[in-house]
Amino acid sequence: MTYELVLALLIGAVVLLISVAVMRLSNRLGLPVLLIYLAIGVGLGEAGLGLQFEDAELTRNLGLLALVVIIAEGGLTVRWSALRPVAARAAVLSTIGVLTSILVVGFALHWLLGMRLELALLYGAVLSSTDAAAVFATLRRLKLRPRVAATLEAESGSNDPAAVIAVMLLSTAAFTTWWQEGFSVLYQFVVGGLIGAVAGLVGAAVLRRAALPAAGLYPLAVVGFTILAYAAGTIVQASGFLAVYVAGVILGNSRLPHRQAILSFAEGIAWLAQIGLFVMLGLLVSPSELPAALPSAIVVGLVLVFLARPVSVAVSVTGFRVRLREQSFLAWAGLRGAVPIVLATIPLSEQVVGAQGLFNVVFVLVVIFTLVQGTTLPTAARWARVTAPTEASELPVETAPLDRLHADLLELQVPAGSRLAGVHIDELRLPTGAAVTLVLREGNGFVPGPTTRIRVGDSLLVVATADVRDAAEKRLRAVSRRGRLARWFGEDGELREG
Repeated sequence: MTYELVLALLIGAVVLLISVAVMRLSNRLGLPVLLIYLAIGVGLGEAGLGLQFEDAELTRNLGLLALVVIIAEGGLTVRWSALRPVAARAAVLSTIGVLTSILVVGFALHWLLGMRLELALLYGAVLSSTDAAAVFATLRRLKLRPRVAATLEAESGSNDPAAVIAVMLLSTAAFTTWWQEGFSVLYQFVVGGLIGAVAGLVGAAVLRRAALPAAGLYPLAVVGFTILAYAAGTIVQASGFLAVYVAGVILGNSRLPHRQAILSFAEGIAWLAQIGLFVMLGLLVSPSELPAALPSAIVVGLVLVFLARPVSVAVSVTGFRVRLREQSFLAWAGLRGAVPIVLATIPLSEQVVGAQGLFNVVFVLVVIFTLVQGTTLPTAARWARVTAPTEASELPVETAPLDRLHADLLELQVPAGSRLAGVHIDELRLPTGAAVTLVLREGNGFVPGPTTRIRVGDSLLVVATADVRDAAEKRLRAVSRRGRLARWFGEDGELREG
Protein backbone atom coordinates (compact mmCIF):
# COMPACT_ATOMS: atom_id res chain seq x y z
CA MET A 1 0.00 0.00 0.00
CA THR A 2 1.46 3.34 -1.05
CA TYR A 3 2.20 6.20 1.32
CA GLU A 4 -0.34 8.44 -0.43
CA LEU A 5 -3.09 5.87 0.02
CA VAL A 6 -2.26 5.37 3.70
CA LEU A 7 -2.29 9.14 4.21
CA ALA A 8 -5.69 9.37 2.49
CA LEU A 9 -7.04 6.63 4.77
CA LEU A 10 -5.67 8.47 7.81
CA ILE A 11 -7.30 11.76 6.80
CA GLY A 12 -10.57 9.99 5.96
CA ALA A 13 -10.68 8.21 9.32
CA VAL A 14 -9.98 11.43 11.24
CA VAL A 15 -12.66 13.32 9.28
CA LEU A 16 -15.17 10.53 9.89
CA LEU A 17 -14.51 10.43 13.63
CA ILE A 18 -14.69 14.23 13.92
CA SER A 19 -17.95 14.23 11.94
CA VAL A 20 -19.47 11.66 14.27
CA ALA A 21 -18.28 13.55 17.34
CA VAL A 22 -19.73 16.91 16.24
CA MET A 23 -23.23 15.47 16.18
CA ARG A 24 -23.40 15.97 19.95
CA LEU A 25 -22.27 19.58 19.51
CA SER A 26 -24.90 20.07 16.81
CA ASN A 27 -27.70 18.81 19.04
CA ARG A 28 -26.50 20.93 21.96
CA LEU A 29 -26.27 24.17 19.91
CA GLY A 30 -29.31 23.45 17.75
CA LEU A 31 -27.28 23.82 14.54
CA PRO A 32 -27.98 21.67 11.46
CA VAL A 33 -25.16 19.14 11.54
CA LEU A 34 -24.93 19.16 7.74
CA LEU A 35 -23.55 22.70 7.85
CA ILE A 36 -20.77 21.52 10.16
CA TYR A 37 -19.86 18.86 7.61
CA LEU A 38 -19.69 21.56 4.93
CA ALA A 39 -17.40 23.58 7.20
CA ILE A 40 -15.12 20.54 7.66
CA GLY A 41 -14.84 20.23 3.88
CA VAL A 42 -14.04 23.93 3.50
CA GLY A 43 -11.42 23.59 6.24
CA LEU A 44 -9.75 20.74 4.39
CA GLY A 45 -9.80 22.62 1.08
CA GLU A 46 -7.68 25.32 -0.45
CA ALA A 47 -8.46 27.87 2.29
CA GLY A 48 -7.54 25.46 5.10
CA LEU A 49 -5.20 22.50 4.82
CA GLY A 50 -4.74 23.22 1.14
CA LEU A 51 -6.20 20.06 -0.39
CA GLN A 52 -6.96 20.78 -4.05
CA PHE A 53 -10.24 19.36 -5.40
CA GLU A 54 -11.87 20.87 -8.49
CA ASP A 55 -13.47 17.89 -10.23
CA ALA A 56 -17.12 18.95 -10.69
CA GLU A 57 -17.97 15.84 -12.73
CA LEU A 58 -16.69 13.46 -10.04
CA THR A 59 -18.53 15.47 -7.40
CA ARG A 60 -21.75 15.18 -9.35
CA ASN A 61 -21.43 11.41 -9.79
CA LEU A 62 -20.43 10.69 -6.20
CA GLY A 63 -23.09 13.13 -4.99
CA LEU A 64 -25.82 11.32 -6.91
CA LEU A 65 -24.63 7.99 -5.48
CA ALA A 66 -24.73 9.42 -1.95
CA LEU A 67 -28.27 10.71 -2.56
CA VAL A 68 -29.34 7.21 -3.62
CA VAL A 69 -28.26 5.86 -0.22
CA ILE A 70 -29.87 8.77 1.66
CA ILE A 71 -33.20 8.45 -0.18
CA ALA A 72 -33.18 4.66 0.29
CA GLU A 73 -32.84 5.12 4.06
CA GLY A 74 -35.68 7.63 4.01
CA GLY A 75 -37.94 5.14 2.26
CA LEU A 76 -36.97 2.27 4.55
CA THR A 77 -37.77 4.19 7.72
CA VAL A 78 -41.07 5.85 6.72
CA ARG A 79 -44.21 4.03 7.84
CA TRP A 80 -46.80 3.30 5.13
CA SER A 81 -49.61 4.08 7.55
CA ALA A 82 -48.30 7.66 7.76
CA LEU A 83 -47.36 7.93 4.07
CA ARG A 84 -50.60 6.65 2.51
CA PRO A 85 -52.81 9.63 3.49
CA VAL A 86 -50.31 12.17 2.07
CA ALA A 87 -49.18 10.37 -1.09
CA ALA A 88 -51.39 12.45 -3.40
CA ARG A 89 -50.37 15.83 -1.99
CA ALA A 90 -46.68 14.82 -2.00
CA ALA A 91 -46.99 13.83 -5.67
CA VAL A 92 -48.47 17.23 -6.54
CA LEU A 93 -45.75 19.04 -4.57
CA SER A 94 -43.13 16.99 -6.44
CA THR A 95 -44.42 17.98 -9.88
CA ILE A 96 -46.65 21.04 -10.02
CA GLY A 97 -44.90 22.47 -6.97
CA VAL A 98 -41.46 22.11 -8.59
CA LEU A 99 -42.66 23.70 -11.86
CA THR A 100 -44.28 26.58 -9.97
CA SER A 101 -41.11 27.23 -8.00
CA ILE A 102 -38.97 27.25 -11.16
CA LEU A 103 -41.20 29.78 -12.89
CA VAL A 104 -41.58 32.09 -9.88
CA VAL A 105 -37.83 32.16 -9.12
CA GLY A 106 -36.90 32.48 -12.80
CA PHE A 107 -39.14 35.42 -13.65
CA ALA A 108 -38.49 37.14 -10.30
CA LEU A 109 -34.69 37.01 -10.78
CA HIS A 110 -35.03 38.06 -14.40
CA TRP A 111 -36.91 41.15 -13.23
CA LEU A 112 -35.03 41.93 -10.01
CA LEU A 113 -31.43 41.15 -11.01
CA GLY A 114 -31.63 41.61 -14.78
CA MET A 115 -30.47 38.04 -15.44
CA ARG A 116 -31.07 36.59 -18.84
CA LEU A 117 -34.19 34.47 -18.59
CA GLU A 118 -32.49 31.14 -19.38
CA LEU A 119 -29.99 31.55 -16.54
CA ALA A 120 -32.68 32.81 -14.14
CA LEU A 121 -34.81 29.73 -14.88
CA LEU A 122 -31.73 27.55 -14.32
CA TYR A 123 -31.40 29.11 -10.85
CA GLY A 124 -35.04 28.22 -10.26
CA ALA A 125 -34.54 24.63 -11.44
CA VAL A 126 -31.45 24.05 -9.29
CA LEU A 127 -33.26 25.36 -6.20
CA SER A 128 -36.67 23.84 -6.89
CA SER A 129 -36.07 20.54 -5.11
CA THR A 130 -36.18 20.22 -1.34
CA ASP A 131 -33.31 18.16 -0.01
CA ALA A 132 -33.82 14.65 1.35
CA ALA A 133 -30.62 14.73 3.42
CA ALA A 134 -31.51 18.03 5.09
CA VAL A 135 -35.16 17.11 5.63
CA PHE A 136 -34.48 13.63 7.03
CA ALA A 137 -31.65 14.83 9.30
CA THR A 138 -33.42 17.94 10.61
CA LEU A 139 -37.10 17.07 10.85
CA ARG A 140 -36.57 13.79 12.69
CA ARG A 141 -35.30 15.71 15.67
CA LEU A 142 -38.75 17.33 15.92
CA LYS A 143 -41.92 15.74 17.25
CA LEU A 144 -44.19 16.52 14.31
CA ARG A 145 -47.59 15.18 13.49
CA PRO A 146 -47.14 12.08 11.32
CA ARG A 147 -49.05 13.57 8.37
CA VAL A 148 -46.90 16.72 8.27
CA ALA A 149 -43.62 14.85 8.65
CA ALA A 150 -44.63 12.26 6.04
CA THR A 151 -45.61 14.99 3.56
CA LEU A 152 -42.22 16.69 3.82
CA GLU A 153 -40.27 13.43 3.69
CA ALA A 154 -42.25 12.03 0.76
CA GLU A 155 -41.89 15.31 -1.13
CA SER A 156 -38.14 15.46 -0.59
CA GLY A 157 -37.79 11.81 -1.61
CA SER A 158 -39.76 12.20 -4.85
CA ASN A 159 -39.27 15.77 -6.15
CA ASP A 160 -35.75 15.24 -7.49
CA PRO A 161 -36.82 13.77 -10.88
CA ALA A 162 -38.62 16.90 -12.04
CA ALA A 163 -35.77 19.11 -10.82
CA VAL A 164 -33.09 16.97 -12.49
CA ILE A 165 -34.98 16.97 -15.79
CA ALA A 166 -35.37 20.75 -15.67
CA VAL A 167 -31.69 21.32 -14.84
CA MET A 168 -30.52 18.99 -17.62
CA LEU A 169 -32.77 20.70 -20.17
CA LEU A 170 -31.71 24.20 -19.18
CA SER A 171 -28.02 23.19 -19.00
CA THR A 172 -27.91 21.59 -22.44
CA ALA A 173 -30.51 23.75 -24.21
CA ALA A 174 -32.07 20.51 -25.44
CA PHE A 175 -35.62 21.82 -25.60
CA THR A 176 -38.12 20.11 -27.84
CA THR A 177 -41.85 20.78 -27.61
CA TRP A 178 -43.69 21.34 -24.33
CA TRP A 179 -45.75 18.19 -24.71
CA GLN A 180 -42.65 16.07 -25.32
CA GLU A 181 -41.05 17.41 -22.15
CA GLY A 182 -44.29 16.81 -20.24
CA PHE A 183 -44.41 13.25 -21.53
CA SER A 184 -40.77 12.76 -20.47
CA VAL A 185 -41.56 13.83 -16.93
CA LEU A 186 -44.65 11.60 -16.80
CA TYR A 187 -42.66 8.65 -18.19
CA GLN A 188 -39.92 9.09 -15.59
CA PHE A 189 -42.39 9.20 -12.72
CA VAL A 190 -44.61 6.30 -13.83
CA VAL A 191 -41.87 3.93 -14.99
CA GLY A 192 -39.56 4.84 -12.11
CA GLY A 193 -42.35 4.15 -9.62
CA LEU A 194 -43.21 0.82 -11.26
CA ILE A 195 -39.58 -0.33 -11.28
CA GLY A 196 -39.23 0.60 -7.63
CA ALA A 197 -42.41 -1.29 -6.77
CA VAL A 198 -41.23 -4.41 -8.60
CA ALA A 199 -37.80 -4.28 -6.95
CA GLY A 200 -39.36 -3.81 -3.52
CA LEU A 201 -41.94 -6.58 -3.89
CA VAL A 202 -39.43 -9.05 -5.33
CA GLY A 203 -36.89 -8.18 -2.65
CA ALA A 204 -39.44 -8.60 0.15
CA ALA A 205 -40.62 -11.96 -1.22
CA VAL A 206 -37.07 -13.26 -1.60
CA LEU A 207 -35.86 -12.14 1.82
CA ARG A 208 -38.92 -13.53 3.62
CA ARG A 209 -38.23 -16.96 2.16
CA ALA A 210 -34.43 -16.93 2.10
CA ALA A 211 -32.50 -18.52 4.95
CA LEU A 212 -29.29 -16.50 4.80
CA PRO A 213 -26.45 -17.91 6.89
CA ALA A 214 -25.77 -14.66 8.80
CA ALA A 215 -28.03 -11.89 10.09
CA GLY A 216 -25.67 -9.24 8.72
CA LEU A 217 -26.44 -10.35 5.16
CA TYR A 218 -30.06 -9.17 5.34
CA PRO A 219 -29.19 -5.43 5.54
CA LEU A 220 -26.74 -5.85 2.66
CA ALA A 221 -29.40 -7.57 0.56
CA VAL A 222 -31.95 -4.81 1.25
CA VAL A 223 -29.48 -2.10 0.23
CA GLY A 224 -28.66 -4.17 -2.84
CA PHE A 225 -32.31 -4.24 -3.92
CA THR A 226 -32.66 -0.46 -3.53
CA ILE A 227 -29.53 0.19 -5.59
CA LEU A 228 -30.83 -2.32 -8.14
CA ALA A 229 -34.00 -0.25 -8.39
CA TYR A 230 -31.99 2.92 -9.02
CA ALA A 231 -29.78 1.29 -11.66
CA ALA A 232 -32.70 -0.34 -13.47
CA GLY A 233 -34.66 2.93 -13.49
CA THR A 234 -31.70 4.92 -14.76
CA ILE A 235 -30.91 2.42 -17.53
CA VAL A 236 -34.40 2.79 -19.02
CA GLN A 237 -34.16 6.61 -18.56
CA ALA A 238 -36.79 6.68 -15.82
CA SER A 239 -36.43 8.26 -12.40
CA GLY A 240 -33.88 6.24 -10.46
CA PHE A 241 -34.44 8.38 -7.35
CA LEU A 242 -38.17 7.67 -7.30
CA ALA A 243 -37.47 3.96 -7.90
CA VAL A 244 -35.15 3.91 -4.88
CA TYR A 245 -37.70 5.64 -2.65
CA VAL A 246 -40.59 3.36 -3.67
CA ALA A 247 -38.46 0.22 -3.26
CA GLY A 248 -37.33 1.45 0.16
CA VAL A 249 -40.90 2.12 1.31
CA ILE A 250 -42.05 -1.38 0.28
CA LEU A 251 -39.06 -3.14 1.83
CA GLY A 252 -39.21 -1.06 5.00
CA ASN A 253 -42.88 -1.88 5.51
CA SER A 254 -42.55 -5.60 4.78
CA ARG A 255 -42.23 -8.16 7.54
CA LEU A 256 -38.59 -8.96 6.92
CA PRO A 257 -36.30 -10.96 9.21
CA HIS A 258 -34.02 -8.80 11.37
CA ARG A 259 -35.89 -5.61 10.49
CA GLN A 260 -34.30 -3.56 13.27
CA ALA A 261 -30.82 -4.60 12.13
CA ILE A 262 -31.74 -3.57 8.58
CA LEU A 263 -32.93 -0.13 9.67
CA SER A 264 -29.90 0.43 11.89
CA PHE A 265 -27.54 -0.50 9.06
CA ALA A 266 -29.40 1.76 6.60
CA GLU A 267 -29.24 4.66 9.06
CA GLY A 268 -25.50 4.16 9.51
CA ILE A 269 -24.62 4.15 5.82
CA ALA A 270 -26.98 7.09 5.20
CA TRP A 271 -25.06 9.13 7.77
CA LEU A 272 -21.81 8.03 6.13
CA ALA A 273 -23.16 9.17 2.74
CA GLN A 274 -24.24 12.53 4.17
CA ILE A 275 -20.86 13.10 5.81
CA GLY A 276 -18.97 12.22 2.64
CA LEU A 277 -21.30 14.26 0.43
CA PHE A 278 -21.16 17.50 2.42
CA VAL A 279 -17.42 17.26 3.10
CA MET A 280 -16.83 16.75 -0.63
CA LEU A 281 -19.03 19.72 -1.53
CA GLY A 282 -17.11 21.83 0.98
CA LEU A 283 -13.86 20.77 -0.69
CA LEU A 284 -15.14 21.75 -4.13
CA VAL A 285 -16.04 25.33 -3.25
CA SER A 286 -13.53 28.20 -3.43
CA PRO A 287 -14.06 30.31 -0.28
CA SER A 288 -12.36 33.35 -1.83
CA GLU A 289 -15.16 33.58 -4.40
CA LEU A 290 -18.03 33.37 -1.90
CA PRO A 291 -18.12 36.98 -0.58
CA ALA A 292 -18.90 38.26 -4.08
CA ALA A 293 -21.85 35.84 -4.26
CA LEU A 294 -23.35 36.98 -0.95
CA PRO A 295 -25.63 39.81 -2.22
CA SER A 296 -27.09 37.70 -5.01
CA ALA A 297 -27.49 34.73 -2.64
CA ILE A 298 -29.51 36.82 -0.20
CA VAL A 299 -31.81 38.12 -2.95
CA VAL A 300 -32.28 34.65 -4.47
CA GLY A 301 -32.89 33.13 -1.03
CA LEU A 302 -35.48 35.73 -0.08
CA VAL A 303 -37.32 35.15 -3.36
CA LEU A 304 -37.18 31.40 -2.87
CA VAL A 305 -38.19 31.25 0.80
CA PHE A 306 -40.75 34.07 0.98
CA LEU A 307 -42.26 33.96 -2.52
CA ALA A 308 -41.59 30.85 -4.59
CA ARG A 309 -41.91 28.21 -1.85
CA PRO A 310 -45.14 29.61 -0.30
CA VAL A 311 -46.73 30.00 -3.74
CA SER A 312 -45.75 26.48 -4.83
CA VAL A 313 -47.11 25.02 -1.56
CA ALA A 314 -50.36 26.96 -1.85
CA VAL A 315 -50.85 25.92 -5.48
CA SER A 316 -50.12 22.27 -4.64
CA VAL A 317 -51.99 21.58 -1.38
CA THR A 318 -54.88 24.04 -1.22
CA GLY A 319 -57.08 21.51 -2.99
CA PHE A 320 -56.36 19.01 -0.17
CA ARG A 321 -57.89 21.31 2.45
CA VAL A 322 -54.63 21.88 4.27
CA ARG A 323 -54.96 24.55 6.96
CA LEU A 324 -53.16 27.85 6.41
CA ARG A 325 -50.91 27.35 9.45
CA GLU A 326 -49.87 23.93 8.19
CA GLN A 327 -49.22 25.39 4.73
CA SER A 328 -47.01 28.00 6.35
CA PHE A 329 -44.97 25.34 8.10
CA LEU A 330 -44.66 23.26 4.92
CA ALA A 331 -43.35 26.36 3.17
CA TRP A 332 -40.84 27.22 5.91
CA ALA A 333 -39.65 23.60 6.25
CA GLY A 334 -38.76 23.24 2.56
CA LEU A 335 -35.06 22.91 3.34
CA ARG A 336 -32.36 23.11 0.68
CA GLY A 337 -29.13 21.24 1.21
CA ALA A 338 -27.01 18.82 -0.77
CA VAL A 339 -29.41 18.37 -3.70
CA PRO A 340 -29.26 21.98 -4.98
CA ILE A 341 -25.47 22.04 -4.62
CA VAL A 342 -25.16 18.72 -6.46
CA LEU A 343 -27.56 19.95 -9.16
CA ALA A 344 -25.45 23.11 -9.46
CA THR A 345 -22.52 20.92 -10.52
CA ILE A 346 -24.45 19.84 -13.64
CA PRO A 347 -24.26 23.23 -15.45
CA LEU A 348 -20.74 23.59 -14.02
CA SER A 349 -19.63 20.35 -15.67
CA GLU A 350 -21.46 21.36 -18.88
CA GLN A 351 -19.57 24.70 -18.83
CA VAL A 352 -22.73 26.78 -19.02
CA VAL A 353 -22.09 30.53 -19.05
CA GLY A 354 -22.59 31.81 -15.49
CA ALA A 355 -22.40 28.31 -13.96
CA GLN A 356 -19.56 29.14 -11.54
CA GLY A 357 -21.50 32.09 -10.19
CA LEU A 358 -24.58 29.89 -9.89
CA PHE A 359 -22.65 27.29 -7.88
CA ASN A 360 -21.25 29.93 -5.51
CA VAL A 361 -24.64 31.60 -5.01
CA VAL A 362 -26.34 28.26 -4.31
CA PHE A 363 -23.61 27.28 -1.84
CA VAL A 364 -23.90 30.55 0.11
CA LEU A 365 -27.70 30.42 -0.02
CA VAL A 366 -27.81 26.87 1.35
CA VAL A 367 -25.50 27.77 4.23
CA ILE A 368 -27.35 30.92 5.25
CA PHE A 369 -30.93 29.76 4.86
CA THR A 370 -30.38 26.25 6.22
CA LEU A 371 -28.88 27.89 9.30
CA VAL A 372 -31.83 30.28 9.65
CA GLN A 373 -34.59 27.80 8.83
CA GLY A 374 -33.04 24.82 10.60
CA THR A 375 -32.63 26.63 13.91
CA THR A 376 -36.14 28.15 13.82
CA LEU A 377 -38.08 25.04 12.84
CA PRO A 378 -39.01 24.06 16.44
CA THR A 379 -40.49 27.52 17.00
CA ALA A 380 -42.26 27.44 13.64
CA ALA A 381 -43.71 24.00 14.42
CA ARG A 382 -45.13 25.21 17.73
CA TRP A 383 -46.58 28.34 16.10
CA ALA A 384 -48.19 26.30 13.33
CA ARG A 385 -49.48 23.77 15.91
CA VAL A 386 -48.09 20.80 14.00
CA THR A 387 -46.17 19.28 16.90
CA ALA A 388 -47.20 15.81 18.06
CA PRO A 389 -47.94 14.95 21.70
CA THR A 390 -45.25 13.04 23.52
CA GLU A 391 -45.84 9.31 23.23
CA ALA A 392 -44.03 6.08 23.84
CA SER A 393 -41.48 5.07 21.27
CA GLU A 394 -42.42 2.36 18.82
CA LEU A 395 -41.84 -1.10 20.25
CA PRO A 396 -39.08 -2.79 18.23
CA VAL A 397 -40.27 -6.24 17.17
CA GLU A 398 -38.19 -8.48 14.91
CA THR A 399 -38.90 -11.68 13.06
CA ALA A 400 -37.14 -14.71 14.62
CA PRO A 401 -33.96 -13.04 15.89
CA LEU A 402 -32.81 -16.40 17.33
CA ASP A 403 -29.15 -15.76 16.67
CA ARG A 404 -29.23 -12.69 18.92
CA LEU A 405 -31.02 -14.70 21.63
CA HIS A 406 -28.42 -17.47 21.41
CA ALA A 407 -31.16 -19.97 20.64
CA ASP A 408 -31.95 -22.51 17.94
CA LEU A 409 -35.15 -23.48 16.20
CA LEU A 410 -35.56 -27.25 15.92
CA GLU A 411 -38.07 -28.70 13.49
CA LEU A 412 -39.14 -32.34 13.43
CA GLN A 413 -41.92 -34.33 11.81
CA VAL A 414 -43.46 -37.29 13.65
CA PRO A 415 -43.09 -40.33 11.33
CA ALA A 416 -45.25 -43.42 11.27
CA GLY A 417 -44.23 -45.82 14.02
CA SER A 418 -42.77 -43.12 16.24
CA ARG A 419 -43.58 -43.45 19.97
CA LEU A 420 -44.05 -39.66 20.06
CA ALA A 421 -47.59 -40.28 18.75
CA GLY A 422 -50.02 -40.16 21.64
CA VAL A 423 -47.65 -38.33 24.01
CA HIS A 424 -48.86 -35.11 25.62
CA ILE A 425 -46.65 -32.03 25.32
CA ASP A 426 -45.97 -31.90 29.06
CA GLU A 427 -44.95 -35.57 29.00
CA LEU A 428 -41.99 -34.77 26.75
CA ARG A 429 -40.14 -33.49 29.82
CA LEU A 430 -37.91 -31.21 27.77
CA PRO A 431 -35.06 -29.54 29.68
CA THR A 432 -35.56 -26.02 31.05
CA GLY A 433 -34.82 -23.60 28.20
CA ALA A 434 -36.58 -25.68 25.54
CA ALA A 435 -40.27 -25.63 24.59
CA VAL A 436 -42.58 -26.74 21.80
CA THR A 437 -43.81 -23.40 20.44
CA LEU A 438 -45.86 -24.47 17.42
CA VAL A 439 -47.53 -27.57 16.02
CA LEU A 440 -48.31 -27.83 12.31
CA ARG A 441 -51.13 -30.30 11.70
CA GLU A 442 -52.85 -30.90 8.36
CA GLY A 443 -51.70 -27.54 7.03
CA ASN A 444 -52.80 -25.56 10.09
CA GLY A 445 -50.54 -24.20 12.79
CA PHE A 446 -51.42 -23.68 16.44
CA VAL A 447 -49.71 -23.08 19.76
CA PRO A 448 -49.96 -26.29 21.82
CA GLY A 449 -50.97 -26.50 25.45
CA PRO A 450 -49.59 -28.88 28.08
CA THR A 451 -52.29 -31.45 27.32
CA THR A 452 -52.03 -31.31 23.51
CA ARG A 453 -51.57 -34.87 22.22
CA ILE A 454 -49.00 -35.36 19.47
CA ARG A 455 -50.12 -37.25 16.33
CA VAL A 456 -48.37 -39.02 13.47
CA GLY A 457 -47.61 -36.48 10.71
CA ASP A 458 -47.39 -33.52 13.09
CA SER A 459 -44.52 -31.08 12.60
CA LEU A 460 -43.16 -29.64 15.83
CA LEU A 461 -41.21 -26.40 16.15
CA VAL A 462 -39.04 -26.39 19.26
CA VAL A 463 -37.11 -23.34 20.48
CA ALA A 464 -34.09 -24.25 22.62
CA THR A 465 -31.35 -22.14 24.10
CA ALA A 466 -27.85 -22.97 22.93
CA ASP A 467 -26.80 -24.69 26.17
CA VAL A 468 -29.74 -27.15 26.20
CA ARG A 469 -30.11 -27.72 22.47
CA ASP A 470 -28.29 -31.06 22.46
CA ALA A 471 -30.16 -32.29 25.55
CA ALA A 472 -33.53 -31.36 24.01
CA GLU A 473 -32.67 -33.14 20.77
CA LYS A 474 -31.62 -36.30 22.68
CA ARG A 475 -34.83 -36.27 24.73
CA LEU A 476 -36.99 -36.02 21.62
CA ARG A 477 -35.15 -38.95 19.99
CA ALA A 478 -35.46 -40.99 23.19
CA VAL A 479 -39.23 -40.47 23.44
CA SER A 480 -39.62 -41.24 19.72
CA ARG A 481 -37.89 -44.62 20.27
CA ARG A 482 -39.29 -45.75 23.62
CA GLY A 483 -42.17 -43.42 24.49
CA ARG A 484 -42.81 -41.26 27.56
CA LEU A 485 -41.04 -43.81 29.83
CA ALA A 486 -37.81 -43.77 27.81
CA ARG A 487 -35.64 -43.14 30.87
CA TRP A 488 -36.99 -46.31 32.56
CA PHE A 489 -35.72 -48.29 29.62
CA GLY A 490 -32.28 -46.65 29.72
CA GLU A 491 -32.84 -44.80 26.44
CA ASP A 492 -30.54 -41.76 26.31
CA GLY A 493 -31.42 -40.55 22.80
CA GLU A 494 -27.87 -40.66 21.45
CA LEU A 495 -27.65 -40.46 17.69
CA ARG A 496 -27.10 -43.90 16.20
CA GLU A 497 -24.95 -44.61 13.20
CA GLY A 498 -26.68 -46.24 10.27
